[in-house]
Amino acid sequence: MSAQFRSSVHRGNHGQDEFDGGVEFANYTVHIPPTPDHQPLYDSVEPSTAERVEDLYVSNSLFTGGHGFPTRAHFKDKVTNSVSSHPQMAGAKGSSCSILGCDGKVMTDERGAEIVPCECDFKICWECYREILRDGDAICLGCKAPYSGPEATEEPDIGPIRRRYSSTGLSKKERRLSMMRSRMSLDRKGTDDFDHKNWLFETKGSYGYGSAMWPQADMNGNYDGFGNPQVLYENRWRPITRKLNVSTTILSPYRLLIFVRVVVLGLLLAWRIRHPNEEAMWLWAMSVICEVWFGFSWLLDQLPKLCPINRTTDLEILRMKFETPSGKSDLPGIDVFVSTADPEKEPPLVTANTILSILAADYPVEKLSCYVSDDGGSLLTFEAMAEAASFANLWVPFCRKHDIEPRNPESYFNLKRDPYKDKVRTDFVRDRRRVKREYDEFKVRINGLGDSIRRRSDAYNAAEEIKAVKLQKKDGTEGGIDQLKIQKATWMADGTHWPGTWASPTAEHSRGDHASIIQVMLKPPSDEPLRSKEVDQSSIDLTEVDIRLPMLVYISREKRPGYDHNKKAGAMNALVRASAVMSNGPFILNLDCDHYVYNSQALKEGMCFMMDRGGDRICYVQFPQRFEGIDPSDRYANHNTVFFDVNMRALDGIQGPVYVGTGCLFRRTALYGFDPPRVKGEKTGSGFWSRFFSSKTAGTTTTQRVSPDEGNPSLRVEDYEDADNLALLLPKQFGNSTLFVDSICIAEFQGRPLADHSSIKNGRPPGALTIPRQLLDASTVAEAISVISCWYEDKTEWGLRIGWIYGSVTEDVVTGYRMHNRGWRSVYCVTKRDAFHGTAPINLTDRLHQVLRWATGSVEIFFSRNNALLAGPRMKFLQRIAYLNVGLYPFTSIFLIVYCFLPALSLFSGQFIVQSLNVTFLTYLLAITVTLCILAMLEIKWSGIGLEDWWRNEQFWVIGGTSAHIAAVLQGLLKVIAGIEISFTLTSKSAGDDIDDEFADLYIFKWTSLMILPITIMLTNLIAVAVALCRTIYSIIPQWSRLIGGVFFSFWVLVHLYPFAKGLMGKRGRTPTIVFVWSGLIAVTISLLWISIKPPSGANQIGGSFQLL
Repeated sequence: MSAQFRSSVHRGNHGQDEFDGGVEFANYTVHIPPTPDHQPLYDSVEPSTAERVEDLYVSNSLFTGGHGFPTRAHFKDKVTNSVSSHPQMAGAKGSSCSILGCDGKVMTDERGAEIVPCECDFKICWECYREILRDGDAICLGCKAPYSGPEATEEPDIGPIRRRYSSTGLSKKERRLSMMRSRMSLDRKGTDDFDHKNWLFETKGSYGYGSAMWPQADMNGNYDGFGNPQVLYENRWRPITRKLNVSTTILSPYRLLIFVRVVVLGLLLAWRIRHPNEEAMWLWAMSVICEVWFGFSWLLDQLPKLCPINRTTDLEILRMKFETPSGKSDLPGIDVFVSTADPEKEPPLVTANTILSILAADYPVEKLSCYVSDDGGSLLTFEAMAEAASFANLWVPFCRKHDIEPRNPESYFNLKRDPYKDKVRTDFVRDRRRVKREYDEFKVRINGLGDSIRRRSDAYNAAEEIKAVKLQKKDGTEGGIDQLKIQKATWMADGTHWPGTWASPTAEHSRGDHASIIQVMLKPPSDEPLRSKEVDQSSIDLTEVDIRLPMLVYISREKRPGYDHNKKAGAMNALVRASAVMSNGPFILNLDCDHYVYNSQALKEGMCFMMDRGGDRICYVQFPQRFEGIDPSDRYANHNTVFFDVNMRALDGIQGPVYVGTGCLFRRTALYGFDPPRVKGEKTGSGFWSRFFSSKTAGTTTTQRVSPDEGNPSLRVEDYEDADNLALLLPKQFGNSTLFVDSICIAEFQGRPLADHSSIKNGRPPGALTIPRQLLDASTVAEAISVISCWYEDKTEWGLRIGWIYGSVTEDVVTGYRMHNRGWRSVYCVTKRDAFHGTAPINLTDRLHQVLRWATGSVEIFFSRNNALLAGPRMKFLQRIAYLNVGLYPFTSIFLIVYCFLPALSLFSGQFIVQSLNVTFLTYLLAITVTLCILAMLEIKWSGIGLEDWWRNEQFWVIGGTSAHIAAVLQGLLKVIAGIEISFTLTSKSAGDDIDDEFADLYIFKWTSLMILPITIMLTNLIAVAVALCRTIYSIIPQWSRLIGGVFFSFWVLVHLYPFAKGLMGKRGRTPTIVFVWSGLIAVTISLLWISIKPPSGANQIGGSFQLL
């Protein structure tokens, strides 16, 4: 088999001195060679038709490649054993071509229905049909009659398609696989020849006959994407969001009490320093040092709470602004990222439910794309996503038809409320029963995928062994099966090797060594609503429902030995680049695999802030984390309501909440490291970004040409006099993909608010985003393969100033810090109905390890250049204090542990932290306690949390401080001083299969070394109380004041550690051990007290003779 290859290699304008290391670069363009699966489309075919056919081809191909490996597209007849009829679903569907020797699929329309051009019902594929038309006969090979109708004379037209990257000035062919790669990577050094073997297609078909797809029909007419701006109602200029300040009747006393408590704390510490305990200076010194630090840490925690605010959105105004009379949406696109790494700890069923909730979100279908990052490269996750895409064909239209909430099927069918409440459609019961049955079958398929893959792989491997043995016998080679080195491969549903991680890891097929993989599970939808036409007794009536699905893409980035993969941050950056090439949504929503969309309108709620006045200066919108499956008492403060409803609301009144790793809607250009528009104050090291995206300001040498009728600068490279220099600098920052670099300006423009009012700065004209999206082609997906390769980030700013920042296990906090440090603002969006729900570890050991990871990241931040003390002038003072507290809070554990041992030391020694409990000390102590309680009540009032939530937070602060935080400090110091790297395992996610006991994990005891210190503190205080009681009772001059102070102090410690003690008890129903301990202590105390009051008579009298210490 042979083919003619065409390529052109163009030298770029980049010299050796423009890139680090003096590596020579070449700018080349690659054309995809013709193969049986991908024939070149001739000039006689309409370009729009060619794009549509190639889009259908891409959606049925698995793309692989990487460093030193060719980029290939593997055509897939199926991606899972299940059968799906949805036209967007990956995998070739329909009948085969009737022409002998051709295995192509029959032409289909946008609904997936077969198109037969002749009345004789002779089935023919697109490629064969095109050849017949080109020959000029236009005669049907079935009935030998000439084709009739317009199909016989002209190619079908699907309407104009506006190219997304029109600013490059290159045609589509010229932009194919446009990359700047090192000439050193070419196999032929010293020549300009390109090795075309780096691009090959694998096929099952015979040469000369392809597997082309029939283009979908036009649903846009001659609409060119522009036209008159939408006509809004009389309130069209109303703001989409509002800021609601906390009532002054609550906030004023709250601020006043903070000031009063600061004064009282100062007076108390001054009194403590002036009145040392001469009898126990060591005890006094330790207590004073701890109290000074506690006062300092409390001040760091309290100051950022001075300006709490609430926000609200108006979705009706958003609808009026961005929905055109024609029904098209002017909202910008959103790319949703879902990350997973290990299907054993993150069950595929949980991830699949998250994907289904995203696909069913109430957002314009054509503007929504979902990317699943599988960092483990597991076939189990791949096929689970294919099953989810198949089930979405039924689940998503069902949700749209009946307004289902939540749109996670597992959560919906497990709701503990009447599912028929407020449902008025008569067919809802029948539809729900049908979907429930289908979902149960879907769960069975997902749960059985592991065994199915294992059995399939065993069968294929056994066949390979038999084939090898036969070949050995045929060649006359001696030896048995043991001498045959046959790899135990993992096989896909179509009988090919899985390019990712195998069950039996080998070279190039292990977790840390596998190729890049991209599979478009659901291709981009059409621009017009698509409604079902088939209705029968057993199916759901979807004739009035849009059955389109958002684009769904499976991605597994390349991993190779010797390359630092940077864990989750590296995976997220790979998604940023791949999505920029494939869909380029100007906004990115980041979700963990166990956090699903609980409110279908959550994306619109977040978009209200981005599209409102001043929204172009918002880098991200953070949603609160809400959790399911938490025990009713929330023993270990898993809900973390104090942080999410108090601290985060307060930060929203300063410069914005911190980024917490999930449930966050990002502005793409903010992730790219650019400055916000209209930056005030001195620039701090981001001059390049300012020259690229900012308007003309004082002190900037760049002169910008602004159109007088726009009033706002256009953010294109061509608008700058030093555009050539910027073009040379961009590859150093973002990598050598010109397609990715071209997408930056487009994403920035599409992310602007509407310029429908004079107060809108840096806006875009209405109707600019109503144009159809560009179809995917093979070169675009191949470019995406390149940008997720392991080598792509070398000598770039990725992870340093661009994207998710590397170097910390809490990359989320650092990433948000960098944005705030550049002057961006963030917003906290608390919706009436929770936006997202997730799971949290309710087991004590898992919870402690989770807190350990967070605290270790904070220690890393403190000892890095991301310390808030080094922040630039663009960060507000109180925001700087908040970030400083993030890095310092683990160090409080050192003083907390000492303070928890002080009561026991006091009781053992018979001394106290003060000379005596005089009136002054008790007054200060009472004032401190009272102000703390009142502040807590006011926080509860303005934040809406419960008293129990506040108390659980206080308890777990002590539990975490005496266990995980001190371990984090030690690990952080070891990393800084000795360079010892820190590794953490994924937190296991519950699949929710345990119906008998929903909180079974709560009672499982798993030992960890983090428990040693809290157990020691508890036992030491318990023994100290018993010893002090005995000594005081039998002493000649009892010191009751010291005993009361010490016992009260110990009681404070033990009460805070009580949830930890319950976690040590194990299963529910057992009598807690602490009950026996306290029962024994009370029994001994009562007995000794009784003997002291009424001593025995006779020779055995022991009254007053019992002494301890």
